[in-house]
Amino acid sequence: MFSYKEALNYLNSLINYEKKLDLAYNRRLFNLSRMKAILERVDNPHLSLKAVHIAGTKGKGSTAAIITSILNSAGYKVGLYTSPHLISPRERIRIGNELIKEEEFSLYLEEVKAVVENIKYEGTSLHPTFFEVYTALAFTYFYHKGVDIAVVEVGLGGRLDATNVIRPLVEVITPISFDHTQQLGNKLTSIAKEKAGIIKPGSKVVISRQEREVISLLQKICEQRGVGFYKVGKDIKFNLKKATPRHQIFNVDGILRKYFSIFLPLPGEHQLWNATAAIGVVELLQEYGFSVPVESVKSGISSVKWPGRIQMISRKPVTLVDCAHNGASAQCLAKFLREFYPGKNIVIVIGILKNKDLKAIAEALCPLAMRVIVAHINSPRALSVDEIYAKIKGYCQEKPIKEGNLKRALGMAGKIAGEDGVVCITGSVYLVGEVLGMTHGGNIEIAK
Repeated sequence: MFSYKEALNYLNSLINYEKKLDLAYNRRLFNLSRMKAILERVDNPHLSLKAVHIAGTKGKGSTAAIITSILNSAGYKVGLYTSPHLISPRERIRIGNELIKEEEFSLYLEEVKAVVENIKYEGTSLHPTFFEVYTALAFTYFYHKGVDIAVVEVGLGGRLDATNVIRPLVEVITPISFDHTQQLGNKLTSIAKEKAGIIKPGSKVVISRQEREVISLLQKICEQRGVGFYKVGKDIKFNLKKATPRHQIFNVDGILRKYFSIFLPLPGEHQLWNATAAIGVVELLQEYGFSVPVESVKSGISSVKWPGRIQMISRKPVTLVDCAHNGASAQCLAKFLREFYPGKNIVIVIGILKNKDLKAIAEALCPLAMRVIVAHINSPRALSVDEIYAKIKGYCQEKPIKEGNLKRALGMAGKIAGEDGVVCITGSVYLVGEVLGMTHGGNIEIAK
């Protein structure tokens, strides 16, 4: 049997498009034939799974986590598959609140590996990727553990994504904005069309906040496929009662019923949209036999944990980490900082990958900071400290500080901000993961 270390080494030996920049999003590199070939040889576990499928640019993971927490609170055994991870690769696959165990990770990956090696032995030209094998591992694990339902986040796009072999009961399209434009197109409607590829005839769709042209396109696709669609903000509405830097309280007028004074421990207006979409999903699931009482909805939302999203990890100074890695996400973070920390000394520690919209991120965040510190990300896709510095200095109040050593960058940020200031670490999931691993010893729970 594999050891856990051997299992990770095997996974990391596969082609990993999460670490590549120059990939073309086409049917040669991205297609479902490899996934189907693997899954057929492990008895098609995905076809036995009841599922919710989530695509979009922003909020996929948060929405998935909230849906999972609600269903878990209602007593269901829920599989959750997300990507990427912050610290441990096991974060991507969990049941309820429990990450897949190392020995289970190794056991089920060994089963998938045997299939992959047989495919190679048969002389086919199919060479499964890191994400495809990971996805097959997740589906195999969920099947053998007998989950009641799987909540599955798309990796990239939707139409050609490895997860798009499932037959979901409900799909979710979270807010669509510009990201991965090299692969998905440089128009919102082009990106939306790719993400709408997960919508299957006979299912139901919850559509979160979108630009007008995206809403029009998604409605047309749903009508063409005979799919019922429900829009957050119209068919499912929320209103905010109270917001703090740590939590929010809100009401929802849902598809089936009303909910009052819901406590959400995820700050930021965007999380209200995510939580409301999640409520719409669990209401639609009741048509498929899932019973979810009002109290389960409220208790599930109140207990949700999704680290790295405007997460406070320290109080003096207030230190926040946020995975904002495109312009739209950076605008959400900027809105939060303006609302809750006006007049404070804000220091931003930033690191960004090469394929991200650095200009849009800098425009949103840099003007808010008294000082910006450019940090290094430990990723082959990372922009260098010098490149980031050169591109953002025109947006900053003062010249940014270059600090390649992340630990020193954090120490410097705390000193500049002072006890009453704010340090915000952002720009990349990978940067946030490094910070959480470094400052909290791998503990990614919300700081007390």
